[in-house]
Order: sequence, then C-alpha cells, then structure tokens
Amino acid sequence: MKQQKRASAPRANRSPLAPLLESLVPHDGVFPASVPGVQLARRSKSEARHPLIYEPTLVFLGSGRKRSFLGSEILRYDANNFLALSVPVPVECEVEASPEEPLLAVCISVEPTMLAEILINLDEPSRPDAAIPRGIYVSPFNPDLQCAVVRLLECLHSPADSRILGTQTVREILYRVLQSESGGALRALASRSDQFMRIARILHQIHTDFARPIATEELARRAGMSVSTFHHNFKAVTATSPLQYLKTIRLHRARALMANSGHNAASAAIAVGYESPSQFGREFKRMFGNSPAEAASDIRARFASGDIESPIEVRVRREVSSVTAISR
Repeated sequence: MKQQKRASAPRANRSPLAPLLESLVPHDGVFPASVPGVQLARRSKSEARHPLIYEPTLVFLGSGRKRSFLGSEILRYDANNFLALSVPVPVECEVEASPEEPLLAVCISVEPTMLAEILINLDEPSRPDAAIPRGIYVSPFNPDLQCAVVRLLECLHSPADSRILGTQTVREILYRVLQSESGGALRALASRSDQFMRIARILHQIHTDFARPIATEELARRAGMSVSTFHHNFKAVTATSPLQYLKTIRLHRARALMANSGHNAASAAIAVGYESPSQFGREFKRMFGNSPAEAASDIRARFASGDIESPIEVRVRREVSSVTAISR
C-alpha cells in the first residue's frame, strides 16, 4: 500500500489543464500562444530559489509547484492555487518539477484597459476607504475560473477558435479573477484606486529613472504623501521598501545589460546608477549568488539552450512598457 501511495502521489497535483498543456507544449521552454498576452511554459526539472521580477500576470499551473518568497512570507501555488500580480514585484522563486511531473503553466498578461472595461460593466460602487491591497497574491483556483482557463487552452488547439474565442475567453478569466474574494489588487488597478495608483505611478518612475539617485523623500513628494505614509503604502503593495525595490531593479537591469548588450561589470554598474563598482559587485553577488561575470555567462548559456528561467520573469525590454500601461 505504501508503494502504491508513493507512485500515485505526484499525479495528485494535476488539474484538467495538464493534458491540454502537455499537448500544446511538448518540450521545455516558454512559448507565446496564438492569443495575444498568453504564454505557455513547460519545465522538466526543479530550480533552486533565485531572485527575479514578476510582471503583472495571472499564472495557472496544470502540474508542478512554485514557491515565491517575499521576505518572510511564502506564496505557494500549484494546480489548486493560482498566482496574480497587478504590479511588477521582486521576489525569490523556487520551482518543483521533474520529467514525470513537469511544471506546466499558462500565463496571462494583466491588461489594465480590459480590466477597467469589465469593472465599468459590473457597475459596482467604488470603495474609497478600502485598504490598499498587496500587488501579488495567491488564490484558490475555483471551478468556474478553472473551466474558463480550460476553454482557453482548448481553443488554442484551433487557429480559428483562437482568433474568434481567445480574447473573449481571456476577458472571462479576468472577470472571474475580479469576482474572486482575493481580487482586490486587480480591482484596485482597474478602478484607479487613488492610493494604489499613486504607488503604481511611482513604480513606473522607478523603472524609468532607476539610473539616477532617487531619495525616498523625493518619491514620497511625487506621490503626494508623507514619508511614513508613502513607505507604509509602498511596502503594502510590493512587500519591500522603496530603496530595496530600486536596488533590485538596478541589479536585474545590470544583469540583463551584461548578458544581452556586451557590458562588463564596471560599465553595467555605471549604466544602472552605481558609483562604486566594488559595491555593485558585492550587492550583485549577495542577490544572485555569483559574480557579475559568472552570472552573465550563465544567462547567455541558458538563453542559447532555450532554458529560460521563468515564463513570467520581466525582461529588460518589457519592464517599462508593462508599468507604463498600468500608470496611464
């Protein structure tokens, strides 16, 4: 009996999405789907905890497990729970997967305009006194939402169905998430909640001006808040402090410059706003676990082999456009 339990246990963490994703994504990698804003991913090996930046996205797993770490908080998502983000959030992520039970994922970009249209049609009263929500959360994958995601994957098997039904099915998925108990972050984004949107605009400014010195006092002034209120609201949305967020963006940008644009450690450090290359090297190694040169070499090798770290890791060319869409 014990052997039978061990053999069947891994199959328990599978949803109806799994067989559809297996047929759509037969090999490891990240692939754009025929429906705009949708990506499919497969990974057949586990990945140790590593830093990355998530963009505004919904992530649904057919099998496998992921854990995202925000300081002392751990967000676990699998076939029964999905991940939602309304703003770019730096996290550390861990993947649990194997050839027998690969990580199978469908990722849907959060489009603020579509969210706003849905909220207008719902015609619900605004709640100006509502608490500012976290920009990242995990929520149960309820049956209605699961049915909608299954229909999206089914339509991806047919070019005609994808063209006719794909976008409207994505719209239904966003509606189902907005209606869920934990849809507050997407609802705040869609409704242009004052406090939430002030932080979203500051995130846009950080992504745009990351290379120049920015003090917390200046960011608070731009947001129209006192320093203490700004710090509290910023951390409520991103689970990190403004200066730590800025440092994380700079280090990820520097890593991308070294991997994609031929920069060395010294030139990448200057390009992202560091005055001291030695400080840059220390902070880079503290975040990524290896030196800037080693990290750049590793990323180039992984890109060349198609072994992309994560379907929803923010790429340097996409960061600003994602946040700009939010802040409009």
